[in-house]
Amino acid sequence: MAKISVFGLGYVGLANGLLLAQKEEVVAYDIDDEKIRKLKKGQSPIEDQQIQEFLGRKDLAIQFTSEFKQAAIFGDYLIIATPTDYDVKKDYFNTSSIEQVIKMVLEINPKATFIIKSTIPVGYTESLKKEFNTENIIFSPEFLREGHALQDNLYPSRIIVGEKSSRGKEVAELFKRNAWAKEIPVLTTGTTEAEAIKLFANSYLALRVAYFNELDTYAEIKQLNTREIIEGVGLDRRIGTHYNNPSFGYGGYCLPKDTKQLLANYKDVPSTLIRAIVEANRVRKDFIAQQIIAEKPKLVGIYRLTMKSDSDNFRHSSIQGIIKRIRAEGISVVIYEPTITEERFFDNRVENDLARFKKQCDVIVANRLENELSNVKHKVYTRDIFGRDD
Repeated sequence: MAKISVFGLGYVGLANGLLLAQKEEVVAYDIDDEKIRKLKKGQSPIEDQQIQEFLGRKDLAIQFTSEFKQAAIFGDYLIIATPTDYDVKKDYFNTSSIEQVIKMVLEINPKATFIIKSTIPVGYTESLKKEFNTENIIFSPEFLREGHALQDNLYPSRIIVGEKSSRGKEVAELFKRNAWAKEIPVLTTGTTEAEAIKLFANSYLALRVAYFNELDTYAEIKQLNTREIIEGVGLDRRIGTHYNNPSFGYGGYCLPKDTKQLLANYKDVPSTLIRAIVEANRVRKDFIAQQIIAEKPKLVGIYRLTMKSDSDNFRHSSIQGIIKRIRAEGISVVIYEPTITEERFFDNRVENDLARFKKQCDVIVANRLENELSNVKHKVYTRDIFGRDD
């Protein structure tokens, strides 16, 4: 059994910690005392059904702690999954949390091998090795969906480790032997290539979202049947019928920041496509907002800030950009979001009685159409064509 320490217990860190605790020994650290208290009681701090189920298991070798030194000393491998939000002013990921963990751990456990799971800029790992004068830093990208983070670790599409060495293969095997899938593609690459894989993969997903959203914008303006067009396009096997459901724009924690970071990495490289993806998302939100404003509502209801079912994460959700655009026109907004306990969200009233919410709104804006809105369909504005998240 390998000894693993995990730093940062959001979607990525918690999913990895629980995955590895099946066959390894894990100490999982987070700075948030309240989160640790919940986890020790077997309560998931995030919305993910499988994570909650795993927390109820008695056979997992995992301890949760808010004591940094306990985690730093324990692991032979230290997984870093701290947040790296995109800094608009610096045009770069804010990676300070990663650097802080590495600096503090090296003072306590200098022989540890770091496995970075946070999303980082291209070339960042090599710069870290030079900064801290160590070769014991590896990048291994994550490819997880919100609300299905553990599921996507148990059945990964691929395992990629940014080190071509026997150690790189050992790290890949660590994740592979704890997964449930039978056949998993494994790829060991150069460090910087692994970073690029992560950003290019997410940028392609953003491109696909933007493409079908622009198709939908065209169809709506021309009064065409979006569903028929998408189904016909998707029957080409090279395109496929997946990840093609129109939305209010790509959002969430990964796609917006990853596309912007990749664009920043393109500063000295001839390109147009990556910039177009970022711009397309802004244009889509402009269009959606104008469609709602054209209805001339007095009160617009926002049904959920989360953009996907089975998720409680609404960081950087595209609906927030649409709210700002609607408010700028002097239209009042009320939000239905059961995960918010406060009475207001960014100066917008929160109404968590669904019946009252439905009754008072002139237009209800929903990125995804749920059954509980079926009795007010005449009020709902959505671009959900297929009734699914992707």
